[in-house]
Amino acid sequence: MSSRVRFLFTLAAASLLVASLHRRAPPPGLPAKLVPSSHMAGRNRSFVLWLHGLGDSDPANEPIRNLFSATEFRLARWSFPSAPRAPVSCNTDKENPPPANGFVMPSWFDIHELPMSGGSPQDEAGVLKAVEKVHAMIDREVADGIHPENIFVCGFSQGGALTLASVLLYPKKLGGGAVFSGWVPFSSSVTEKISPEARKTPFLWSHGMADKVVLFEAGQAGPPFLQSVGANCEFKAYPDLGHSLSKEELLYLESWFKSRLNASQEKDG
Repeated sequence: MSSRVRFLFTLAAASLLVASLHRRAPPPGLPAKLVPSSHMAGRNRSFVLWLHGLGDSDPANEPIRNLFSATEFRLARWSFPSAPRAPVSCNTDKENPPPANGFVMPSWFDIHELPMSGGSPQDEAGVLKAVEKVHAMIDREVADGIHPENIFVCGFSQGGALTLASVLLYPKKLGGGAVFSGWVPFSSSVTEKISPEARKTPFLWSHGMADKVVLFEAGQAGPPFLQSVGANCEFKAYPDLGHSLSKEELLYLESWFKSRLNASQEKDG
């Protein structure tokens, strides 16, 4: 089995895991996809942006929202954008190289090698370009009346790396950033662009210790990096988890969100 086939198989397995999560019916009287009206108080509404991993897409991840059944999420709006299709360097078959830089698939930025380790080369310019797109999505929600501290950005694998970059480089404090099986996608020189408000945004970092695609060492480098820029990070290690999302991770994410939504509302009151 070629490295490309093994890599795509891992991505497919992760997508199947997410898709297998049971859907829950919405609270009585509420539509399945609730879009709150603009006249409602922004402090009582929230927005969750989910960024998928390399080769994935929007529809495969939408079932995630159905795990968040607590009343705090009745007025939450979710967004699952899809990355543009682009050639990815790490998908080049050295024995039969394609004309392009690598096999084309949905990708937020280029990835030069897999497995990803703490010392892997990064497409810093591509990351910063993708960050601009994420910031535009967040800005639209803020303009619609949602308070920044009720906005959460989450991502898996490549989407987790983009989550880290997007939250740190956003000029305001957000509700939180959740990184699943991700890595630090840029050098320390980017830290000069992090605003004092952005450093106040809390992070949740989850990583499987059996991950063979984004090595655990790459995940472990995240919290020290965040600490070095003055940001708070809670790190959760999952001993038997490979490069995939688990229901346990997502249920913990729900409680993590809830505590920050409640704190935000109490602060406003």
